[in-house]
Amino acid sequence: MRVVLADPAAFTPQYDHELAAALARAGAEVELVTSRFRFGEVAAPAGYVRSEVFYPVTSRVFRRSRLRLPLKLVEHPFGMAWLAAVSRDVVHLQWLAAPPVDDGLFRPRGPAVFTAHDLLPRRTARREKLWQRLLARFDRVVVHSGRGAERLTRLGVPEDRLRVIPHPVFPSDPPRADDGRTLLCLGTIRSYKGLGDAIEAAKRLADVRLLVAGDPLEPVEPYRAAAGSLAEWRLGYLPESELDRALGEATVALFPYRAELDQSGALLRVLGAGVPAVVYDVGGLAEPVRAFGAGRVVEPGDVEGLAAATAELLGDSTALEQAREGALRARAELTWDASAAAHLDLYRELT
Repeated sequence: MRVVLADPAAFTPQYDHELAAALARAGAEVELVTSRFRFGEVAAPAGYVRSEVFYPVTSRVFRRSRLRLPLKLVEHPFGMAWLAAVSRDVVHLQWLAAPPVDDGLFRPRGPAVFTAHDLLPRRTARREKLWQRLLARFDRVVVHSGRGAERLTRLGVPEDRLRVIPHPVFPSDPPRADDGRTLLCLGTIRSYKGLGDAIEAAKRLADVRLLVAGDPLEPVEPYRAAAGSLAEWRLGYLPESELDRALGEATVALFPYRAELDQSGALLRVLGAGVPAVVYDVGGLAEPVRAFGAGRVVEPGDVEGLAAATAELLGDSTALEQAREGALRARAELTWDASAAAHLDLYRELT
């Protein structure tokens, strides 16, 4: 079976690589159609072909400058035309990079699948009619959680076209340098990630250290002022060695997100390193934590509850060890090979 995976703007290069490699291991012929990742090195293709056909100029000249957006819109139709013409049995889009433009451009030829990583991406989330039209063009829509499936059902996606395929973990085994009191906030810094809540929760605890590791997409000065000497900041798009260093130092990771996504790759990276997590019950974040006993789940926006759940894990060695074991169970069960098998079953339904 020839599968074309598409992530035009390279929003999730690590996810793309892992899924493509797992599909290839399972016997599929896989081509990943994407663009050059603008913020660092990506893994070399493993058994699949990577074609960086989207945004040949903007992905090489710009990083996050707004100046790239007009030129990106000029380049986008050429990439979509290439995607429409490439030979495949199934095309599987991980993201629609420009939904309002794709509303006019995207008319799939043959079986098509879409993964709703963010359910309704934040920039166009209020344009429900737009997303109803776009999602109706796919034969199947993949979500990572039961809650995500419920959200898209309410939007009008028929249940028989939805498939829940849990987001796999990103497994790692970093050298442990855990001091028993380090709280980790990992991943890009955006307003919906709730870093302010993590800082407030940490300030209510005694003798803790907050480690913030990730690339800021909003000003961090207010967060720095609020955290004071409590926090250590490792900012920028971090290489694998620095991510492993942060994970190795973490006792518990905090995910006080607001409801803007289905699942968090940063959460799955944390669990894959055997680190427990305390999460707000938004999107699908709670599902792997509850299913594997890999930490604690708190009501959204409950900073006091976030602090209390974190204090419980830090103060009870048995509870902390049980949560670590839960994270390791998640690593053992939420594998990329299992995800690839589920995807191939889905593709076979359509061919």
